[in-house]
This record gives sequence, C-alpha cells and structure tokens, in this order.
Amino acid sequence: MSAKVNHSNVAKTLDYFDAEGRSYLVEELISGSDLGKRLIEDFDFFDPHLAAHVLHHLAKGAGAAHHRNVFHRDLKPSNIVVSDDAGLRVVKITDFGIAKMAEQEMSEAFKDENSITGSQTAMGALPYMAPEMIESPKQAGLPADIWAIGAILYRLVSGKPPYGTGLNAVPRILEAKALEKPAMLAAKSQFEPLSKELWQIVVKCLVKVPDSRPTADQLIDMCSRLCYSHSERVTGTIANYRAGTGAWGKILSENGSRVFFHLHSYYGDTPVANQRVSFADYPGSPSPRAFPVLPLKQRIPQAEDT
Repeated sequence: MSAKVNHSNVAKTLDYFDAEGRSYLVEELISGSDLGKRLIEDFDFFDPHLAAHVLHHLAKGAGAAHHRNVFHRDLKPSNIVVSDDAGLRVVKITDFGIAKMAEQEMSEAFKDENSITGSQTAMGALPYMAPEMIESPKQAGLPADIWAIGAILYRLVSGKPPYGTGLNAVPRILEAKALEKPAMLAAKSQFEPLSKELWQIVVKCLVKVPDSRPTADQLIDMCSRLCYSHSERVTGTIANYRAGTGAWGKILSENGSRVFFHLHSYYGDTPVANQRVSFADYPGSPSPRAFPVLPLKQRIPQAEDT
C-alpha cells in the first residue's frame, strides 16, 4: 500500500521481507527526526511562515497518497519526519505501511476506557483524530486525514492540540465545537495577513461532517495561494534587546555575525537576552535584518557519562 505512493513529501517504501519469523519494511533513510520530537526539544509553536511551509508540504504528501486512494489513518507529528535544520527544509509523511495495523489497533482501543489508555497508538493519535475515527474507524475515509492536518496546523500555530490531550479530548472532538482563534495569531501586524489565512484553513479542516472538509487537492490549492517565506533559517541567541519606542535588538548568529531585529518581527512575547531563536536574515545596513524571529526552547546540556 505505501509503495504505491511516490512523492517527495512521502517517505518511500522500497521493499518488504520476512526473515526468521519477523516482518520488515525497507524505507528511505531520511536525515532528521520526527516532528513530534522537534516540538518537544525545540519548538513551543511555529510562526505563521514556518507553519505554512510545513502545512503546504503535508498537503502535497497527503494529496499524492489520496490520488492513489491510500488513507493514512494515523497522521500526527510523530509520523512526520523533518530535517534537523532550523527551517525544516525537508518534510515527509511516514508510516503509511502501518496504517492498516493502526486502524485495527484503534478499533480495538475504543471498546472501553481501559483499552484506550493501554494503546500507545490510540493515545498518541487521539489529539489529531477526526470524530469519525473515534465513532466508527472502519467507516472513516480520506477526509479524516484532512482533519488531522488541520489539527496539526492548530498545534503548530498555537502551541497546543485543538481539543486537548488524553481521554478528556474525546467528547470535545466528538462535539467538534468551533474553536476560538488563538490570540497570538493577531498579536503582531506583520504576521496578521498570513495568520488570518492559516486560521481559515484550520476552520475548514476541523469540520465535523467529513464531506464538508476540503479535499487534499483543494487544500493544496489553498496552500499555493499563501504568501509565506521559505528562506533558509539559522539559529542564534539574542545578544541584547532595547524595549520602548522602536524596540529592537541584536541576535548573535550561529555563524558569529550580529543581526538586527525589530520587536514586530519577533513572533512571541518580550524578547530576553540569551533567548535561543531561529530566523532568516536579509541584507541590511549597518547590520543584516532578521525576519521572522522565532523563540526556541532552551536546550538543557546533557550530563556527561561518568
């Protein structure tokens, strides 16, 4: 099933075989880690430009699968592999090969509460599950993947899943009540036009009636109309920040250069010295200019083995 899909935003399945009573899939080697891990280690949330970049690639990957009538069933951050760079240049959907197994496990999981809590697949997928995947997973179809992409997008731009996590999310997902727009999407005027368009995509994807959601091709078309930056990004730390009128600061880039940034280009609350950030830089005088500037999680140094 997964070998049917051949697209740059889908991890390629190359072969499968049985050996000594075990079954194996041979898949494309991708240098990077899964998006779920990056959200734990690096990102609290994405700025709209980075979110639009990831969304567009997810839509194209899902579209390629749907053209072959392949339904993923288990789209979530941990099933998306991204490159290790600051701008996530590579985005690939993976684990199509276990979709049927995931469906069977989730069907078993939703028999009762104990089954749900005992299923890592179900608990991990739950925040991104469409209502029909909970109510009748065997009857769910391609629109459930579109819901999952909308839920992932909401997580990226807000910092949390749309209806929460754990068992408390189940009744909220089944109700599929209209969500309130996160305040941070309208906090900075430089990001607001793109934020509005991303929010409209979230709203269209997270509709309870499956046939009322956009198709993957329609989602790709919406993404192609977004005006977002996909300039190469680097990481650095805020060297200094001056608050007040015309608030601005300097970033010490990983390559040693000092880059100017303005508060309006910073996607977050108040910048602080030594804050780790990712950004794209552009020519400027007397210093290069950074936009957008995204705060990152502080990495805790690993203790050396003794």
